[in-house]
Amino acid sequence: MADAYPSVAGVVATAAAFALSHPGLCTLRVVGRSRAGRPLHLLTVGHGRRNVLVVAGPHSDERVGASTALRLAEHVAHDPVLHAGADVSWHLLLCLDPDGAVRHEAGPAIRRTPAAHFRHAYRPPADEQPEWAPSVRPPDDQLPESRALVDLIDELRPVMQCSLHANDVGGCWIQLTRDVPGLAEPLGKLAAEHDVPVQIGTYDALRWTVSGPGVYVLPEPGARGCGDRSAAADVERSTWVRPHRHGGMTALFEVPMWTARSVADPAPCPDSERELARIGRQLRGHARRVEVLLAEARAVLPTGAPERAHLLRVVAALAAACPQVAAEWERLPPDALPPGTMPLTAAHVAALDIAARRIPLRAAGLLMRLLDGSPDPATTGVRAACAQQFTRWADELSTGHDPVWVPVEEQVRLQSEAVLAAFRLAVAGE
Repeated sequence: MADAYPSVAGVVATAAAFALSHPGLCTLRVVGRSRAGRPLHLLTVGHGRRNVLVVAGPHSDERVGASTALRLAEHVAHDPVLHAGADVSWHLLLCLDPDGAVRHEAGPAIRRTPAAHFRHAYRPPADEQPEWAPSVRPPDDQLPESRALVDLIDELRPVMQCSLHANDVGGCWIQLTRDVPGLAEPLGKLAAEHDVPVQIGTYDALRWTVSGPGVYVLPEPGARGCGDRSAAADVERSTWVRPHRHGGMTALFEVPMWTARSVADPAPCPDSERELARIGRQLRGHARRVEVLLAEARAVLPTGAPERAHLLRVVAALAAACPQVAAEWERLPPDALPPGTMPLTAAHVAALDIAARRIPLRAAGLLMRLLDGSPDPATTGVRAACAQQFTRWADELSTGHDPVWVPVEEQVRLQSEAVLAAFRLAVAGE
């Protein structure tokens, strides 16, 4: 495998060839269409009575999942123990958000720097992310991709749904909607084999129960509090919890594009309130700068083009989210953590600092993309200001966390092996 992510079209072509080469065992079908009319392809391996659903591409800027899905198809097809032996069929949704993924493909597929990644990153707001949108959108106003996934869950009634994610800078971890005892051990071994840190502090699961290093379990509804992003949404309507209606569960698998050893530091944070306040101020300051650049860009960009208007809305949503996130983090006194969760450590502070830097970087990158596409000389000065700010923020991220690229092949191996480890413990009963 080249050290590159495949395109959406390339993944579908590979899956079609794979299905043709395994007649009687594999099928490829369309289970829905995106907002722009792109097909959602499902590759199925096996004929078992129980079902495992793997969802790739829930976030458009996290591209490893499609390669992982193809790797899992190969593993399963060549090992009858994983399908016939376990009475399981594997269903691999190759990309949940193909429209967003195609937008993100404007960036380099090959090995790159974090700056090059954020320069071309595309990630819509939460209410436009098909996996999470059912939690925040009205029930009668759902995205077609979300409806397709919910319908697929209800059709398959999966014993386990596996959602494939990839954080940009950090480590690996797993989030579960129901505990899988013992999963932390294989995760730790796999992380060590691939020289990737286990992330023991993450914003995504700050209020979740810790089952073991890097394994987080969604708390019961009454135990959820601030710091859990589900607190501002109806998590019971989420695609993560949907399999519970059928006796199943969901596992989210995170692997990094670049490692940052700081997210594995278990040392207690000596003054967490001060650090959280610092990060909050930083995030608010970056948001104000994005708002200034956004206003300047709007003043020089022509109006009317739907794609331009869409990207401007995304930038505005990113800027608006920053003070909300900052306020949430500032309400995290160390003595308010629920039982079973980790106290704030150096790893938590590092993860929050990375998250605080990535949001404005995404916004600045989108502004540069918009300004790149304008031939008007009036945009030159605004673009130069955006480029200068973007470069400074990207340099600060790299200086503060020393990110090291993880080859795509290693990302795929780690993620696919983690999925199989969870399957063996939760489904196969090994």
